[in-house]
Amino acid sequence: MQKLNCIIVDDEPAAIRLLERYIADVSFLNFQASFTKPLEALAYIESNTIDLVLLDVQMPQLTGVQLSRIINPKTKIIFTTAYSEFALDSYEVAAIDYLLKPIAFERFYKAVSKAQPSNKDVLAPNRDTEDYIFIKTDGKHNFNKVFLEDIHFIEGLKNYVSVQLNKEQIITYSTLKHLSKRLPSNQFIQIHKSYIIALTHIKRIENDAVWMEGRQLPIGNTYRKKFFEMINKRQL
Repeated sequence: MQKLNCIIVDDEPAAIRLLERYIADVSFLNFQASFTKPLEALAYIESNTIDLVLLDVQMPQLTGVQLSRIINPKTKIIFTTAYSEFALDSYEVAAIDYLLKPIAFERFYKAVSKAQPSNKDVLAPNRDTEDYIFIKTDGKHNFNKVFLEDIHFIEGLKNYVSVQLNKEQIITYSTLKHLSKRLPSNQFIQIHKSYIIALTHIKRIENDAVWMEGRQLPIGNTYRKKFFEMINKRQL
C-alpha cells in the first residue's frame, strides 16, 4: 500500500501531539512535519510532496479555510477544530472530512482512510465533483444537506433564494450569484436574472420559455445565447 505523506497544521501543541500519536499508528500514513504557523506550513507544502494536511480551522495569520484555498487542490485536507459551526466552510472547499475535537482514534482512522487513492472515487470527491451542498435554513447553525440531483431550479427573491427540490422547497438568505459559484456548470445554467435551472429536469423548451416540473420559466435575453449553445451541444 502506498504511503501518504502528511503534515499537521495546528496552533495547539497538545492537539499536535495527539495527532502525531494517531498518525504513528496508521500504517499507510507517513508523518512529515507539524507546524503551528500557517505560513511556515505553506512554504513547506510548496517545496515538498504532501498528500494530506490535518488542518486546524482557527489559527493566527491565516485561518485553515484561507490556507486550504491557497495550497494545491490535489493535496487532500481534513479539518480539525473545536467549533462545529465551521463545518460548512470545510464543505465549501471540499475537505475530505471534518474532525471535531476532542478527536477519537476510530473517527480519525475513518477520516484518513478517505485519503487513500483506492477510495478516491467514492469517498474523496475533488473540488469540481461534489454531489451535494449545504443550504443554511432558520437558525445560526441549521443547514439542510441537499443533493444536486434533487434540485430542479433556483429562484432569486431579492435577498433570498428559493431552491425547488423534488418534493419540497427551501428558502434561504442568499443570492443567485453566490449559489451559482457552488453549482457545477455542466449541470446547472442561469436562464434569467431570477432563475438557475438543472438541465436534467428540463421537460421541454418552447421559444422563450423552459418547462420544468409544473412551472414555465422565462429565458432572459442576456442568457439566451449561452443557454442554447449548451442545448445545441446535447441535441441528437
